[in-house]
Amino acid sequence: MDTHIEDQATKAQHPKKDKSLSSIVSFAIANLGGSALYMTFGTYFMIYVTTAMFTGVPAATANKLIAMITSLVFIIRIAEIFVDPILGNIVDNTNTKWGKFKPWLIIGGTISALLLIVLFSGVFGLSRMNPLWFTILFIPIFIIFDVFYSFRDVSYWGMVPALTEDSHERSIYTAAGNFTGFGQNIVTMIVVPVVTYFTFVFTGKHNEGQAGWTVFAAMIAVVAIICSFVVALGTHEKNNAIRQVTKKKTSLKEMFYGLAHNDQMLWTALPYLVYGFGNAATAGLMFYMFKYVLGQPGAFWISGIIPTIAGFFTSPLFPIINKYVPRKIIYCVSMISMILAYVIFIVSTDSLPMVIFGLVLYYVPQGFIFMTIILTLTDTIEYGQLKNGNRNEAVTLAIRPMLDKMSGALSNAIVGWVAVATGMTGTATAASITPAGIHLFKGVAFYAGLVLLILALVIYMTKVKVTEKKHAEIVEELQAKLASEGIEGDSSETVETNQSVTEFLTSPVEGVVQKLDEVEDETGHTGVPGNGFAVRPLDGHIYAPANGKIILSFTTKQTIGFVTDQGLELLIHVGLGTVNMRGEGFITHFVEGQQVKKGDLLLDFNRDLIKSRGYKDTVLILFTEQKKIDQENIEVGSGETVDVNHQVAKISFKR
Repeated sequence: MDTHIEDQATKAQHPKKDKSLSSIVSFAIANLGGSALYMTFGTYFMIYVTTAMFTGVPAATANKLIAMITSLVFIIRIAEIFVDPILGNIVDNTNTKWGKFKPWLIIGGTISALLLIVLFSGVFGLSRMNPLWFTILFIPIFIIFDVFYSFRDVSYWGMVPALTEDSHERSIYTAAGNFTGFGQNIVTMIVVPVVTYFTFVFTGKHNEGQAGWTVFAAMIAVVAIICSFVVALGTHEKNNAIRQVTKKKTSLKEMFYGLAHNDQMLWTALPYLVYGFGNAATAGLMFYMFKYVLGQPGAFWISGIIPTIAGFFTSPLFPIINKYVPRKIIYCVSMISMILAYVIFIVSTDSLPMVIFGLVLYYVPQGFIFMTIILTLTDTIEYGQLKNGNRNEAVTLAIRPMLDKMSGALSNAIVGWVAVATGMTGTATAASITPAGIHLFKGVAFYAGLVLLILALVIYMTKVKVTEKKHAEIVEELQAKLASEGIEGDSSETVETNQSVTEFLTSPVEGVVQKLDEVEDETGHTGVPGNGFAVRPLDGHIYAPANGKIILSFTTKQTIGFVTDQGLELLIHVGLGTVNMRGEGFITHFVEGQQVKKGDLLLDFNRDLIKSRGYKDTVLILFTEQKKIDQENIEVGSGETVDVNHQVAKISFKR
């Protein structure tokens, strides 16, 4: 490699690494505030409702109001579940100079955070002063809060496939976001001492009172707003061809059709929903177990510190483990651990050491389960694109927060109902709870959760088929489809004039030129369909064969979509069967949309690693617009040993 190429490679690679690291850190920081806000509302709002919102209101009236709030929250959240895909479609169809997701991250994050304070103030104290006006205002405030929080959450996780096409980087983004999910665990650790402290500051009372809850909600809201701005300012959405090949605008009819016909997305969502129902019931009642069953509310912080510590290990470890262990195995082992935790909770809720052991088994695997589901759902985007023709990024990834909302609605309903039915409200203590109340508590929090987790495990293991290997096959089919139908997207900048044009290409790699019908694939079959040529490489470097623009890079890195300045679309496909390597052994030196010159370094690939995996390292150059090019108009030598400066093909085509 000459000095010019080395300098060019260095300039291309290092800024990209720095930019990727900054983007990953910014993405991770966002979930610190997002997860804290979700935990504050999803778990502790009903605790606030049952313990402080109606302080000073007669007990009978307070119980009626608690039941009313419980019912309203459940009904509204269930009703809004059907709105979430529509919100995802709005995000998918958003087109601004800041991208699809950033505007909704800022708008949704700010509005939902401000309304969190209003909700935790008892709607400015109306919950204690005027129940009628409280009820009238609570409904629209809650609906607006829920809608804008959903916009924020859908936009956040929907960004992942837009930030990178690289499979390994997707897992890093997901792990980074899950890592800072310890924001919810911090909430669990500090909620009681913070609320108690500020209640004492404002009232002189050592309990969890209204003033403490309002201040606590304000603290969480400030953090959530700051984090929303961090991710919006610190990330960059990529506009490559694979995101351009489908319709830019998706109608509601097309959206619902795509969701209904993406069976693998549905089968991935179902066990997560069932798991979420069981987990929500248990998590929502965890505080009550410490306060009313164990009689040790001061020890509740333990249920926050365990998942926090676990998150520091599980999130960084997931991409490493997943490199060698399939997602299905990770999911199975994680679910079995949680099932054992439920058994411990059922038989040993009177022993704090055993409860702590159960909490370890319960919380440690949750990060693995979450990341498995997110990555499987992400892979169903390409599955749906291949099957239905629509690439619904935000809509597909809106499914996960929609399911969380369903689980949260159930959790809110269960907490309110169980609290009233067991007498775990107001000034009650562990000593005042009857054996019947304890039995009912265990039945809802643990027995039901155990059954639901077993069901979720069975569904996922038997019905989810989009494994890592299957996703690689899907990407291969998408590549073949692009090769036969055209890449389109950015190439639309070239004006179609039906003018005859001739393009000259140099070899993208040093090696021996072959015709496509002479190529032997990894299975021993001879002949590759399509228009183009191949090169048996002598080294592991891919260079631009002409002046042009990068318009596509698949998650698996081994394929580059390229359009020349003359308007010729082509795919450079490194190796046969290499899609199964999911990016391992490939190093890119470009970003999508980058203008390059003939001879610029685009990609390094490890030939020895490819061969050791049983694949071929042959480089294919496929012309994608077959309607505009006939094989007879392609002049290419065969059997020649060429370097990257050698002209190997002359192509005549219409543009």
